[in-house]
Amino acid sequence: MSVVGFDLGNESCIVAVARQRGIDVVLNEESKRETPAIVCFGDKQRFIGTAGAASSTMNPRNSISQIKRLLGRKFSDPEVQSDIASFPFRVTEGPDGFPLVHVRFLGEERTFTPTQLLAMVLSNLKSIAEGNLKTAVVDCCIGIPVYFTDLQRRAVLDAATIAGLRPLRLFHETTATALAYGIYKTDLPEHDQLNVAFVDVGHASMQVSIVGYKKGQLKMLSHAYDRSLGGRDFDEVLFKHFVAKFKEEYKLDVYQNARACLRLRVACEKIKKVLSANPEAPLNIECLMDEKDVRGFIRRDEFEHISAPVLERVKGPLEKALTEAGLTTENVHIVEVVGSGSRVPAIIKIITEFFGKEPRRTMNASECVARGCALQCAMLSPTFKVREFQVNDGFPFSVALSWKQESQNSAPQQTLVFPKGNAIPSIKSLTFYKLSTFEVDVLYVGTGDSQIPQKISTYTIGPFQPSKCEKTKLKVKVCLSIHGIVTVDSAMMLEEDVEVPVSSANEALKDTTKMDTDDAPSDHVSGTDANMHEHRSADTTEAPAENGAQDSEEKSVPMETDAKVEPSKRKIKKTSVPIHELVYGALSATDLQKAVEKEYEMALQDRVMEETKEKKNAVEAYVYDMRNKLYDKYNDFVTPEEKEGLIAKLQEVEDWLYEDGEDETKGVYISKLEELKKIGDPIEARHKEWTERGSSVDQLVYCINSFREAASSSDQKFDHIDISEKQKVINECSEAENWLRERKQQQDALPKHANPVLLVSDLKKKAETLDRFCKPIMTKPKPAPKPQTPPPQPETQASEPQTPEQQQSRSGGTGEPRSEGGVQQASGEQMDMDNPESADAAA
Repeated sequence: MSVVGFDLGNESCIVAVARQRGIDVVLNEESKRETPAIVCFGDKQRFIGTAGAASSTMNPRNSISQIKRLLGRKFSDPEVQSDIASFPFRVTEGPDGFPLVHVRFLGEERTFTPTQLLAMVLSNLKSIAEGNLKTAVVDCCIGIPVYFTDLQRRAVLDAATIAGLRPLRLFHETTATALAYGIYKTDLPEHDQLNVAFVDVGHASMQVSIVGYKKGQLKMLSHAYDRSLGGRDFDEVLFKHFVAKFKEEYKLDVYQNARACLRLRVACEKIKKVLSANPEAPLNIECLMDEKDVRGFIRRDEFEHISAPVLERVKGPLEKALTEAGLTTENVHIVEVVGSGSRVPAIIKIITEFFGKEPRRTMNASECVARGCALQCAMLSPTFKVREFQVNDGFPFSVALSWKQESQNSAPQQTLVFPKGNAIPSIKSLTFYKLSTFEVDVLYVGTGDSQIPQKISTYTIGPFQPSKCEKTKLKVKVCLSIHGIVTVDSAMMLEEDVEVPVSSANEALKDTTKMDTDDAPSDHVSGTDANMHEHRSADTTEAPAENGAQDSEEKSVPMETDAKVEPSKRKIKKTSVPIHELVYGALSATDLQKAVEKEYEMALQDRVMEETKEKKNAVEAYVYDMRNKLYDKYNDFVTPEEKEGLIAKLQEVEDWLYEDGEDETKGVYISKLEELKKIGDPIEARHKEWTERGSSVDQLVYCINSFREAASSSDQKFDHIDISEKQKVINECSEAENWLRERKQQQDALPKHANPVLLVSDLKKKAETLDRFCKPIMTKPKPAPKPQTPPPQPETQASEPQTPEQQQSRSGGTGEPRSEGGVQQASGEQMDMDNPESADAAA
């Protein structure tokens, strides 16, 4: 069973696997720990990961990167529009209002959704993990940013399904970092809480979390983020700086050339890394565009000056995280920085000034998320036993339910179901009193983020048929899953039948009438919050009634509590009510299945093309290898005519490979290789026979001499073997020796380029035949010696009379009957034999 963690970064991805000795980061096909999150579409196949990064420079318009920035977001989103302006590939608005990426693939224009593109990246990561584990990978844990909305989380799950993965959990990157940090800590306090702030500055976003640690557990105290503040923003600042500089000095407009833009962005990223450790950095790019070389130079203080607008935004998430956690900077004991963008000295300076303490780097800045995801996967998987460590994660948003009231011209009623910071996972049960089918909307409330759409989904609950013409009680279960996705799981209609004496019935009638009076005019909702792991329930705040007042009588609910005392006197009929789900922007089941089939077809095409390239390379390698060997070690094993003909054939195939055979099918390359091998294999076989013949002859000669010497030996260990049998062995050895001498003479008379008559296979077969015939004879065991019968003992004179003293002496000196005394003594000896101490004493 696989235990794998995936860190899906905006620029690159990391795969970590759990083993018996701990967590390992897996190397890709280029032996690198980070795999680029790039998909490049070629004329015949896709190139994903490292292969895609290698092809992106030559094919920028069909190389798709930064897929996470488009996932689950509207095309009209201002951040999406800002990102699209810097992408070299084309993005348009789809019919559903979400982005569509245009590429040229297999000779035609095609469009892909961000979910499909993410599935391609996940497929590549899956193959990397499978290649390392040597087993199929299905179960995994995928790291996601804490700010991902419900729709984005569903898109990641859909992408995993398309890639053939089954995520056990979508794990917040901040929580994964906190887990990777805390699970190995052996000095965590038992009572006092250790507060640690994690600042993760990635390629495109910044996330801050404050975590409270105690022995064996962590609790997420607060989340804060900036979705568009990362390392790439500093790259963009440098890019714009040098674009303006080159336009002034070299009269080059880099924006007009997509390949030049890509090369300059790569160079700016390198400069940023150089400036992290050096006060200045040069820039040199040969033939950037219009066959012009460009040069540049920048100092760190100048870089920080032009990056001031970006640096000013760093403090915002820090302040928000601290405020939501209800802490001061003095209460934060440790500050940890992670992420690829955290190496910028100016960012470290701001963090140090804000918290008043130097940030630490105890974890690998790039691999901590993948390691935390692998640990979480190991915790959820039965394959590994992990140290007991409780992860109390919090949901970063507030989620409410809203529904229309039955009275006309009334505002929709709304109740907060999962407040911000609610435990993940969690279940809440709500009670509705309804007459007919109704709809419930799931909403984000109080996010303070205009980029997050308010409405998540709509659930239609019904139809249902109440037995009485009055409002029916329905229990609706709302689930916040382990992935952070909110769903209405089930709805149950509850109908009560009361069978009690008259006096009790009158009391129950009073209670029922009272509750109906309070609840009839309103769409009443009551709730219970049940933690998914602990299965504990508690009453939640009641929803407001139509008149704006809260239901004062629901807190006691005498009918329900009284009924529980005498369950035999009340029957509750439970009927499941159908639910129809509508998630705004999510893939339907049909579209998801089509995407799975499409990915399978493209993966099959990629596999066919890879096999075709392997066969083509095999033909090319055979041409070069055989030609070199014909002039070297195969020279004596081929006639001049054969050599000249084969070299001409090899040249013909080589010319064909670079002309008409440049783009052929797998079968054509296989037939070409077989055609060449039909001529070359006999030459190769003659050389192989010549090199191996000497050792095979020596082996047969050794076998002949060994058996002959043994059969002719006068050694006593062979005396038991019949002379006729020994003679058979000698005759068989002489026959094999004559065969070998005759064949060797024939072979020595032949030139090397002639087909051999003395084959290695014949020599091995002859040696095996000789061994099979002679070995049973010469290893025959000696017969066992016959057992010798002992000489008869002289009989005693039993007829002589014996005195009483003699009888007493023979009976052990006890005066008891001899037979009984003999039995007791025998028993005594047996006991001594069983007891080692007694045996030693007797000795």
